Amino acid sequence: MPVLIDTHAHLDFPQFRNDLDVVLKRARDAGIAAILNAGADEGSSKRSVELSLKYPWISASVGIHPHSAAKAADGWLKRLEMLAENDTVLAIGETGLDYYRNLSPHEDQELIFREQLRLACRTDKPVIIHSRQAHNETLKILKEEELPSRVGVMHCFSGSFAQMEKFLELGFYISIAGPVTYPKSHELRDLLKFIPSDRLLLETDAPYLPPQAYRSERNEPAFIRLTYERVALTLDQDLEQLSKQLYLNAVRLFSDNLVDRD
Repeated sequence: MPVLIDTHAHLDFPQFRNDLDVVLKRARDAGIAAILNAGADEGSSKRSVELSLKYPWISASVGIHPHSAAKAADGWLKRLEMLAENDTVLAIGETGLDYYRNLSPHEDQELIFREQLRLACRTDKPVIIHSRQAHNETLKILKEEELPSRVGVMHCFSGSFAQMEKFLELGFYISIAGPVTYPKSHELRDLLKFIPSDRLLLETDAPYLPPQAYRSERNEPAFIRLTYERVALTLDQDLEQLSKQLYLNAVRLFSDNLVDRD
C-alpha cells in the first residue's frame, strides 16, 4: 500500500470531538503514515501539541489564523513561542491573510502575520501560509520580511499561475487539497502540472474541503487517498511513485520527526 501523508488537518476541531479514535483508525487503515495538525489560534495550537504528544505519528504546528487575528489576547506571541519549543512542533501557522471572509480587520491580520513570520525565523521552523483573495498582499509582506531557512508551504493553494511562480521563487512548497477532485476544477488541475515535483504537497484541511466523493460530508485524513489518486491521474504518474516523492517532500520541509517517532 502506498505511504500517504496529510500535511494539514485540524483534528482538534469540534467536528472530531466524538469519534477521533475511529477517524485515526480509518486513517491508519488507509495507509496514512503521518498527519500534521495545524493550529488556528492559541487554544487550537495547544490542542495540536497535545495531540502530537499523544500520537507519535501526528505532529503539530502552532499559529494564529487570520480569522482569529483580532481575537489574539495580550501575550499571545510569547505563549506561542513557548509551545513551539516542543520537538513535535514542526512549523509555525497557519497564518497569513484572508480578504475573502474578512473576519478580522486587515491591519490586525497583517500585524499577526508579520509577527509569526518573525517567530518562524527565531525558531527556524517553516511557516504554513493561508492566503485567500490576498495573494498579492501576501507576497508583498513575504518579500518585506525575512523568511526561515526552509521557508514554508502555501496551504490549499488557489491562486494564479503567475502568483504561484512568485511563491515558488521565494522557496515555498505548494499544497493542494480536495478541490482538485471537483469536476469544475480544471484550472487547478492545469496548475498542478506546473508545480515542480519536489515542491508539491497534498493535504485534507479536514474537516473542510472533502474530495468529490464525500463532497457533502465532513472531511478526514483517510479521504486524502482520493486526492492522491486524482493528482496521480492528472500527472500521469503511478500512485506509488507519487506517494514516494510527496513523502520525501514532506520530510524535507518539516523534518524527519514528521513520520513515526516510536
